[in-house]
Amino acid sequence: MPKKTYAMRYVAGQPVEQIFPGVLAHLGPDLPPGAALPNSNILRIMVWNIFKQQRADWLSVLQSFGKDAQLVLLQEAQTTPALIHFATSHYLAADQVPAFDLPQHPSGVMTLAAAHPVYCCPLREREPLLRLAKSALVTVYPLVDGRLLMVVNIHAVNFSIGVDVYSKQLDPIGEQIANHKGPVVMAGDFNAWSRQRINALFGFANNVNLQEVRFPADLRRTAFGRPLDFIFYRGLSVTSAQVLETRASDHNPLLVEFLAQSPPPGIEL
Repeated sequence: MPKKTYAMRYVAGQPVEQIFPGVLAHLGPDLPPGAALPNSNILRIMVWNIFKQQRADWLSVLQSFGKDAQLVLLQEAQTTPALIHFATSHYLAADQVPAFDLPQHPSGVMTLAAAHPVYCCPLREREPLLRLAKSALVTVYPLVDGRLLMVVNIHAVNFSIGVDVYSKQLDPIGEQIANHKGPVVMAGDFNAWSRQRINALFGFANNVNLQEVRFPADLRRTAFGRPLDFIFYRGLSVTSAQVLETRASDHNPLLVEFLAQSPPPGIEL
């Protein structure tokens, strides 16, 4: 029997909550109201594969650069007490999709946010060769201008022959992005280490009208000469983008600042 997919929500002072895809699983005008991401006319986002916190200084990197972001998208985030304490001390909500259970703490994508999501959809896809799973998380947050921001945090499958499973993981995400009327940020570790994977990824992004964030000094982690980590967006404007060089993980964090300016009347993004 396949393992159920769910998200774990961590909020300071509250019991850990388990969220299944059936809860708020349908986007539409009936989403509940919620408090907006603070100061989200300027939206700061950090994206980082944190390598299960196996290296020294990961916490100092988060404390230095993550605390000023309204959203932090982590991959390979292991729910250790130190990470949960950081998340619940600096953010209103932290949602994690366990990809697989390690001896003590589950690991998977985790989205830290300065507001509570009004929508949460956890996703998992099993690696066809190793039989381990990779996870993704779709969340939605109100912005101060009244629009709803969709955030996709993904750790893409790595070891597969061809791109069938790779594309299969992207398909349900594409459906949700296509049905969303507001701005979108999709980011994470895409494991796009082959020409086939790059073509599949950029074909996907083109189909749902996402643009790629470009980094003037590109220090992203690469494999076979291709970057693994990406940020894609829609309905926003990039004002700055940088890659932070660090030894605190085997990936370098991506830092981006968006201008969340509303489109002119009559134009829907």
